[in-house]
Amino acid sequence: MNRIFPVGLVLTALAFLLVACSAGNINRGGITDFSGNQGEQFEAIGSGTVKIGLLLPLSANGNAGRTATSLKEAAELALFTFNNPDIILIPKDTGGTAIGAQSAATELVNEGAELIIGPLFAESVVAASAITRQANIPMIAFSTDSNVAGRGVYLLSFLPENDINQIIGYAIAQGKRAFAAILPQNAYGTIVERAFQQAVARQGGRVVAIETYPLDRQGMMEPAQRISEVASGDDPTADAILIPDGPNVIPSLTPLLTIHGVKIDQVQFLGSGQWNDERARREPSLRGGWYPSADPAGFQDFSNRFQATYGSEPPRLASLAYDAVNLASTLASQPQGQRFSDASLTNPNGFAGVDGIFRFLTTGLNERGLAIMEVTEGGGNQILQPAPRAFGPRTF
Repeated sequence: MNRIFPVGLVLTALAFLLVACSAGNINRGGITDFSGNQGEQFEAIGSGTVKIGLLLPLSANGNAGRTATSLKEAAELALFTFNNPDIILIPKDTGGTAIGAQSAATELVNEGAELIIGPLFAESVVAASAITRQANIPMIAFSTDSNVAGRGVYLLSFLPENDINQIIGYAIAQGKRAFAAILPQNAYGTIVERAFQQAVARQGGRVVAIETYPLDRQGMMEPAQRISEVASGDDPTADAILIPDGPNVIPSLTPLLTIHGVKIDQVQFLGSGQWNDERARREPSLRGGWYPSADPAGFQDFSNRFQATYGSEPPRLASLAYDAVNLASTLASQPQGQRFSDASLTNPNGFAGVDGIFRFLTTGLNERGLAIMEVTEGGGNQILQPAPRAFGPRTF
């Protein structure tokens, strides 16, 4: 099993516990009906006394609803993998809307929830947190929009700031000093640009160029050419280019750089966690590129157990719900009023989960210990630097 523990207490003895879990292991004893009025109704799971809310768009259409169902299953898997901890999980359907999230959060507050896990979308986090903050109930949400984090709202998601800070730090440690970046013209690109400039300056490098592109191949051509001007020739100005986009863009974008003279044996390509997708890594121009990633072994074990239980592969986000419930289970043993306090949740030693170590910051953001990977031939990868097993001082 992958149980979350405070890193400073037991990480050296037991960071990742692996145990088989099948559908037959799940015991739904002690189910209580906490069904609400908004969206579909779901039974609470478990027989503990500490009430934990779970806000997800379970009835939403399309991929959102499917992802929410998998997140709920992962939360359930965590709850019953660890010897029936003293918590009861109360799922509430947000319907995928801000109004639904606010209504469901109100129900959870009225029902005595001490911690709320979710929601998934930024607008739902904003709406629900207006209720939970007033009630002084902390929230562990899954949005990647760092703007919604803050007092009482902690993001467990994979944040761009972590990716950029750690890949820039690794590149500088390898002697890279002059950085260029080519970024999408969207909210993600804006977040990455800010994190990129801060990380480079903080760690002693310099930014020599930043270009942005619209999400079509024709529009990418001029920005790619301008970046190539500082990264081509016998003595390029830039010795590394950050290309954080994923598999829907990489096959169109990176060949434009090499067409304009960027040589991958002279200029280091740097990526983000979006490169952790074989469809992106199969692009030949990425071979030898570096990118940050959670250690893949932890998620693979989780995926195997999820498939054995539910008969399908989990989406990548499912491990977040699993880790959030494990964290709640671990902290539930503390006295009421302390178990989910800011001090408990922001323990500087952090916690260990499926995707490695993580800790919440007082800003509501998180910091993760990530591995540094290198793209190999045929879309493969290899670990250049293992993920850390304990935290040092804050890096951002």
